[in-house]
Amino acid sequence: MLVTEGAGRDSLRNRQLAGMLAAIAGGLNAAAFHAVGFFAANMTGNVSLLSDHLAIADLGLAGFFLLIVLSFVTGSALSTLLINDGRRRGNAAIYAHSILLEAIILAAVGIVELLRGGPPSVDLTVISLSFLMGLQNAVVTRISQARVRTTHVSGMLTDIGIGLGMLIDIARGTETSENAVEIRARLRLHIETVAAFSLGGVSGVVLYQLIGTGSLVVAAALLLAIGWRAVLQTRPSTAA
Repeated sequence: MLVTEGAGRDSLRNRQLAGMLAAIAGGLNAAAFHAVGFFAANMTGNVSLLSDHLAIADLGLAGFFLLIVLSFVTGSALSTLLINDGRRRGNAAIYAHSILLEAIILAAVGIVELLRGGPPSVDLTVISLSFLMGLQNAVVTRISQARVRTTHVSGMLTDIGIGLGMLIDIARGTETSENAVEIRARLRLHIETVAAFSLGGVSGVVLYQLIGTGSLVVAAALLLAIGWRAVLQTRPSTAA
C-alpha cells in the first residue's frame, strides 16, 4: 500500500490507501473544527477566508489564515523533498517513512495538548494539523500518481460526477464502452474515499468528545501502525 508506486499499483492498493488515510484525515479535520472552529485541510475555504478578511482589512485573521495555507504548502514541500531524497537513495520505504513522520509529529502535538490541559490551543492545533495534511496529501499524490487524494473531497466529488455522466452516456450508447471498466474502477475509488473521509469525520468528533485531544494520539497510533507495517514489508526476508 505504501511501497508500490505509479503504474505498478493496482486498484485494490489505491482503495486501501485512500480508505485508511482518508478516514484518518477526515477524523482530524472534523475534530479540529469541532474543537476550535477551524478546518485544517480545507484550503479552498481557508483561501476564501483569507481573501475575505483582507478585503475588510482584518489583518489579524487574514494573517492567521495565511499561516494555515502556508503550513499546508510547507508540509507538502517537505514531504516532496524527503520522497525525492529517498528515491535517489533507492529507499523503498520512503513513503512509509513520511507517514511515520506524520505520526510522530501528530503524537507530539497530542501529548503537548494533553500536558497543557484545558481547551486546545487554536494556533497549535490548526497550524500543525494543516502542516500534516499537506505532508500526507503529497505522499498519496506522489505514490499514486495523483489518482488518490485523502485530505479533501472537492476534486473527488467532481470526478464522481464526471464518472457518472460518462457511464450514463455509455449506457445510452452515445459514448464508446471500451473504457467502462476503468471508469467504474475510478468511480468506486472516489466514492469509497469520500465515504471513508465522511465516516472518519464522524468517528473523529465522537472520539474527541470522549477523550479530547487524546484523540490526536489515537490517530497517531493508527498512522504509526500503517507506516511501520509498510516498513516491515520492504525489509528483505531472513528465511532460508
